[in-house]
Amino acid sequence: MATTIARETHLSRELKRDKPSRRITPRDAFELALGKWLRGERIEIGPLAEELGVARATVFRWVGSRDLLLGEVIWSLARSLLNDAVSSAKGAGADYGADVARRLMTSVLASGELTQFIASDPEYALKVLTGKGSVVQSRFIGELTTLIRAQVQAGHLALVMPDEDMAYLIVRIVEACLYSDQIAGRKPNLDIACEAIRILLAARPSPKLSGKASGKARRSGPKSAKR
Repeated sequence: MATTIARETHLSRELKRDKPSRRITPRDAFELALGKWLRGERIEIGPLAEELGVARATVFRWVGSRDLLLGEVIWSLARSLLNDAVSSAKGAGADYGADVARRLMTSVLASGELTQFIASDPEYALKVLTGKGSVVQSRFIGELTTLIRAQVQAGHLALVMPDEDMAYLIVRIVEACLYSDQIAGRKPNLDIACEAIRILLAARPSPKLSGKASGKARRSGPKSAKR
């Protein structure tokens, strides 16, 4: 599987600067979009630029696209939910990973703003959340890779594949569960999804694959995914 790097955008780099300014900046665009999201309003680049008093082309240069802007907004909230899940989850190893997933999915399903976003345009919402180049998906993979790597280094896990590939599969299981209603018309089943994640994390490498997988995991150990 190709290496997945947590996607960093022009906007995310600008948000890290956190320097006060009297002029309109990319941070202003982000905060205006975040406010609209929390109020359940539709986010469009044109009206956003008009409210900010800058050219539409300027906002596009700042945020890249509407998809990327929405991704940054959603991730700013999803990251908090993930951090809460990580800090409150119990156990170690596979049990810990499954508990993190359960707490995260429970919080996401309780998010009224996200539910409204998906219901308003399911196809577009899934593109932003799970499509190729998705800010949200790539950031989740990056965060889970770091989490899994820490469990491996602590001796709580022995993976059947490189840590980043494992993180990717877990994210896909979580997505399949969270958006099962839109994807397959089925109600999300957290019990099945969490058990699948626990089994995947608890699996033991076959003799033929163990050396190759553990070697890749060791080589990727010190390096953190970009954010």
